[in-house]
Order: sequence, then structure tokens, then C-alpha cells
Amino acid sequence: MTDTALHLIVSHAGATDDARRQTLAGLRLPHLTRLLSRLERLPDEVAPAEREPERTLSLPHERAQARALGLPGEDGYLPWAAWRQASAGRLPGGANIDGGRFDSAAPDGPAPDGQAFARLTPCHWAVGSDHIALRDPEALQLSDEESQTLLAAMQPYFTEDGLAVQWERALCWTARGDLLQGLPCASLDRVIGRRVDDWLPRTAAARPIRRLQQEMQMLLYTHPVNEAREQRGLLPVNSFWVDGAGALPVGWAASGPASGLAEVRLDERLRGPTMEGDAAAWGLAWQQLDDEALPPLLQALEAGRAVYLTLAGERAAAAFGPRSGGGQSLPRAISRAISRASALWRSPRPAHVLDTL
Repeated sequence: MTDTALHLIVSHAGATDDARRQTLAGLRLPHLTRLLSRLERLPDEVAPAEREPERTLSLPHERAQARALGLPGEDGYLPWAAWRQASAGRLPGGANIDGGRFDSAAPDGPAPDGQAFARLTPCHWAVGSDHIALRDPEALQLSDEESQTLLAAMQPYFTEDGLAVQWERALCWTARGDLLQGLPCASLDRVIGRRVDDWLPRTAAARPIRRLQQEMQMLLYTHPVNEAREQRGLLPVNSFWVDGAGALPVGWAASGPASGLAEVRLDERLRGPTMEGDAAAWGLAWQQLDDEALPPLLQALEAGRAVYLTLAGERAAAAFGPRSGGGQSLPRAISRAISRASALWRSPRPAHVLDTL
């Protein structure tokens, strides 16, 4: 038996449109139903007051994960790129948690403590008659070779602005530099399929980034990689998106004040169907998640572990945790039986919870 809490965060879980609501109505999610009957709804997060829930820069699951990990930062200022480097053991005091790729042999040497990072995603900005929209980068079908060639063409511009940028994979480049300090960023998933201008930061700190994005549009317009892509019927890469910018505090170490030093897992299998607007695939992914990801939480409960579940959509997140009080003076088996029986009638229905996210 272990005292370590287990916290599962499910992103893109909400049924926020009619198609997903109809799909949800026909789903059987027995393990989720059992979990909701065994856990207690925790106080809801207070969303940033200056924005509507669907207009926050950081998605609800990102804010929930940040709190669970003890990651500092407010909406739009969560330093995810720096956290990934620390998790990969690439920053002072970092532990090799997730096998990240940012390498100490970066363009200008190892990163110092307190250095700011960001994720850069090569993408296609679709120019319409009255606005520019960001297409899903996955639709680019960008190869590693193409991505590396385009980054090489951009590097002098990044270097001139003090950014060291390292290629990690086709749709992920990692940048570091002082330019990324105090930079508010909308998460990539907030912007996909939407007007780019609505999500571009307006602060003085963001002006150099916006200039770089404009320069890349001009640079890449006639680049041989894009000319070859268009001949093959593929979208050109004509800009990049920045998110997860910022630095970890000097000497920062992960902690989870809400759930102890919890084992935090993020399940994003619902993301793809959500971004594609495929309600049927979203329903199938939910059934798979219910079959595969939720039974271990029920097993952990049976083993006496503290279990936390956060269901997050595009507008809000619903968090559930261990029930407080009740039945401690009774024998354990009787107390559990009474608790489960009473919970069955008062636990929220999955459809009701998911419809609010």
C-alpha cells in the first residue's frame, strides 16, 4: 500500500455542443459513474475575473494540472515549456521525469536557472477576406526534414532577437531567451480554427514576437519547402504560434499542495476528436477512456489510496476528491457499504457533469 495520492486529469471532456451532447446521451460510462459515486465534488476553480470562461488564455485542464504540480503562474503565464525542461532534468535541480528532448547541448550552451522558455509551433495562418484563422498544425502533415529546414531558415531572425531555438520534433520547437519573460500566451488549442487576431497578446512584451511572426510570413512565402508542399497539395507553413512561455522561479521544486505529492496523470485522448469536431469519435474515445484509464482509479481507492479526478472542458473543470468524514466509528466494511449505498443516489450523473464543462 502507498500513501501517494493519484490524480487523473482528463482534458477536452466537456460536451459543449449539440453533437457531443447527443453522443453523450447514448454513452454508458460505468466506471466514471462509480467514481463519481465514490468521490466528493471539490470547490470549483475561480476563473480569471477579467475574461469569460471560454476566453481564458490557458485551458481549464492546464490550470488544473498546474495547481496539481504546484506550478506557479496565472492564466496565460503558465511556464509549461520551462517545466518540461526541468522535468527532463535539463535545468538546475530538475529531475528526469518525462524523457524530454531539450538537450544541454543547445545552441548557446546549458540553460541557467531562471531562464525563460516557450514552445514554438510551426503552423498555417489561413487568410480570409476579413480575418486570419489558425489551421490545426496536425493537418500540415509536416515532415521532420521540412520542419528542420524551415527552422534553419528562421534561425538568424530568432538569434537577432536573442532567442535560442532548438528543434524537438516536426511540430515542436523549444525557444529560450529573455524575450519570453512576462509574455502572456494563449494556448495553441484555444486558437486552432479561430481568428488569430483575437488571441494575439497586446502587451509591450509581445511586440517583438508579433514582429517575428510577420517576418516569418514574408520569409516563408516563397521558400522552396513551401513551394514543394503546395505542388503536392499541402498547406504551406507561413508562421508559428508561441505558448507556454515563462520561467520557473530560481530554485523551484514541484509540489502539490492540493493533493499532497500526488502522482499526476494527464489523459488527452479526447483532444483529437474535439479539435476535429468529430462527435462520434469523441464518444468512442470516452468509452475507451472509461474502460482503460478509470479502472486503475477504482483499484487505487480499494487499496486505500487517495484519488482525485478532474474533468476539464473548454470552459471549466470539475474536480473530485476523497469524501470527508462519515462512518469512521463503524467497522470498515460496514462503513464502506453504507457510504457506497448513500452515494449512489446523491452522486452526480456523468452527463450532467460533462454538460457543464
